[in-house]
Amino acid sequence: MQPLIDNARMFGQRPEEFTGHAEGQSPEVLFITCSDSRVVPALITGARPGQLFELRTAGNIVPPHGTGHPSGEAATVEYAVQVLGVADIVVCGHSHCGAVGALVRGDDLTAVPAVRDWLAHAADEPKPCDPADPTVAGAVQHHVLAQLLRLRSYPCVERRLADGRLRLRLHGWYYEVHTGLVRAHRADTDAFETL
Repeated sequence: MQPLIDNARMFGQRPEEFTGHAEGQSPEVLFITCSDSRVVPALITGARPGQLFELRTAGNIVPPHGTGHPSGEAATVEYAVQVLGVADIVVCGHSHCGAVGALVRGDDLTAVPAVRDWLAHAADEPKPCDPADPTVAGAVQHHVLAQLLRLRSYPCVERRLADGRLRLRLHGWYYEVHTGLVRAHRADTDAFETL
């Protein structure tokens, strides 16, 4: 923890870099990814403060819209689309994902009931894969596409996609934590290809 504290102390020593942030934010991208500590959106994209609006959930899960209970995830998506007017939404899964791996393997999650109940929101069972493959690449990529489909059911996203005047593009990414490689889903080939 001490190195993090030391950096936080030094971080505030450059106020000139932050004065413009008080005027508001206007990110162009909503970046939805996993809570995994190895996945750092700003590091992956090179984004500076104010460029990405982030939503991080276990397994980069986009929960169903309209479950009768407000959720932080739905509020984040709605705010990004309706208020901030983001032009792009990226759903980024990653290799070695514990959440998708647990779903694929059918792990017993009774000891972590909140995790078990959250993973029930996965939208679609991840595509089966070789249980010996620690990257769970195929399953994660299938899972990313299922989350993109789920996103399309959010009324604010659906309206923006239907409105030709207000551009909104959805992107599916797969990040390899062991190489740093990023692959993007291409609709024309239905494959994840290197950016």
